[in-house]
Amino acid sequence: MIKHIKGNLNADKAKFAIVVSRFNDFITSKLLEGAIDALQRHGAGEEQITVVWVPGSIEITPAAKKLASCGKYNAVICLGTVIRGQTGHYENVCQQVSRGIGQINYDTGVPTIFGILTCDTIEQAIERAGTKAGNAGASAAVSAMEMVDVLGQI
Repeated sequence: MIKHIKGNLNADKAKFAIVVSRFNDFITSKLLEGAIDALQRHGAGEEQITVVWVPGSIEITPAAKKLASCGKYNAVICLGTVIRGQTGHYENVCQQVSRGIGQINYDTGVPTIFGILTCDTIEQAIERAGTKAGNAGASAAVSAMEMVDVLGQI
């Protein structure tokens, strides 16, 4: 018989760290609200959630690495918003944050969830922060809960 391991959405026994960028906080604050709401709707109490604010998306990686490495958290959720501008800065930030979060997953084994919006326009970011396209922060929290449960079953 084939054994299937599927994650359940239950946050009542895990501890979550959320790293959120202050840059573009008119978007990231909505992502944070969505993430906290999703965790609490699935059983997390306030004492199970730690929020760490950093200046911008590029600074998410060192904070997330420290949180994932410290042994206090079952998952780290990374929230930020990078909106394309007129220079190549967008590509540099997106590459560094993506690579950094991926490396944290490999190095620590702690689910470190990529909840960074990488958008061409402000309108796209707004849509993904709780309007037409749902809330990417909530989606990141759901992924965190599922991965904590999956890894716990393995």
